[in-house]
Amino acid sequence: MTDSTRFPGWHGTTIIGVKKAGKVAIVGDGQVSLGQTVIKGTARKVRRISPGGFDVVCGFAGSTADAFTLLERLEAKLEAAPGQLARASVELAKDWRMDKYLRNLEAMLIVTDGKDLFVITGAGDVLEPEHGIAAIGSGGNFALAAARALIDGDQSAEQIGRRALEIAADICVYTNGNVTVEVIDG
Repeated sequence: MTDSTRFPGWHGTTIIGVKKAGKVAIVGDGQVSLGQTVIKGTARKVRRISPGGFDVVCGFAGSTADAFTLLERLEAKLEAAPGQLARASVELAKDWRMDKYLRNLEAMLIVTDGKDLFVITGAGDVLEPEHGIAAIGSGGNFALAAARALIDGDQSAEQIGRRALEIAADICVYTNGNVTVEVIDG
């Protein structure tokens, strides 16, 4: 059984993070798909967490329950290392890769504290994207391409993220135009 037949939910979202002019916007669509069926169109896959008064914005793609487990773990890592998103992200990625339970979680995260922007994966990766743009999910590459085309213009991080997600939603059948946006200052 391949991962795609075992876990059809991988084809089901677009999350984009855009860093520009001292702000970072994380934008996510609202569609939840199971295989080829839309289960919900108004999901909220972008969240703000504030462990110890330290704001972090997170967006997730993949299994919702798995993503929530990872968000809880990230929050705990941030409580142990307040204000150190890079350290907390690396610690989460190490646990995710090494722990027998966590290793089976199927999700990806984009996280930011307004200064740093990271993609965290279950392969142990903590990636800082080039050009201040990160995108994950089935429509991620469409959104990434659109944002890269828009980044040098006059639009804000939020405007670029919204427009990039609109473009991805027009192309990717697993992405809708019902967006959640969180913006954080750098």
